[in-house]
Amino acid sequence: MKNNCFVMKCGGSTLAALPGSFFEDMKQLQDEGIVTVIVHGGGPAISDTLTKLGIETEFVNGLRKTNEAVLDVVEMVLSGQINKVIVRRIQLTGAAALGLSGVDGHLIEAQPVSNAHEVGLVGDVTKVNAELIQGIVGMGYIPVIAPVGLGSDGGQRYNINADTAAGAVASHLGVERMIVVTDVPGIMNGEKQVLPVVSVAQIEDMIASGEIYGGMIPKVRAAIACIQGKVQEVVIVNGAEPQVLSKALKGEGIGTRIVR
Repeated sequence: MKNNCFVMKCGGSTLAALPGSFFEDMKQLQDEGIVTVIVHGGGPAISDTLTKLGIETEFVNGLRKTNEAVLDVVEMVLSGQINKVIVRRIQLTGAAALGLSGVDGHLIEAQPVSNAHEVGLVGDVTKVNAELIQGIVGMGYIPVIAPVGLGSDGGQRYNINADTAAGAVASHLGVERMIVVTDVPGIMNGEKQVLPVVSVAQIEDMIASGEIYGGMIPKVRAAIACIQGKVQEVVIVNGAEPQVLSKALKGEGIGTRIVR
């Protein structure tokens, strides 16, 4: 499984804005026997919907404070609206995709995060049903996964950070590389040049020195969170780049590779 499969993490708004050629590239890879497993987010769309419904939302250290009312909206937007947009766009290329959330088939099991007293119903992944993903892939479908999980007893739902979920899925599948698709070309140095390879330690130094700042900090921290288990490297790329997935998988000097 691990040699012909990779996990791709993407924000819902980023994916929605990507050109059709991005999805054609995914279809081309599938034709070559290389399968994409997608884990997507959808923060901005969740915030918009909460605002429209008059439900207050706030963040604590990058995690959305989640109660049952917020969780209903998270599930509706992630598992419904965004998940199906991605599935439709993939299927327009002639590829087959299957959308599901961590709730389906007990795909993602979770437990409360350590600071649950601050953030509410936010979960850390404890288990991923890798056999279910492998079964979907074996039937010829690209899995598109929304990061909502279930407690071990199956009763309680949890809102799971998409980067955390993607890292756990990659780790349980045993893949060595994960691709994080964003709207930036990679991690840049002070001279605005993309760094081809950085280590986790270098990133921490660059955050401390202010070379990495603003919106890039959560992106790189999220990528670091994905390096767990068997995942050896995470590649941050700009989804608008032509044939970005193929190039990233072939190591064609695109984006930034974050290595242990």
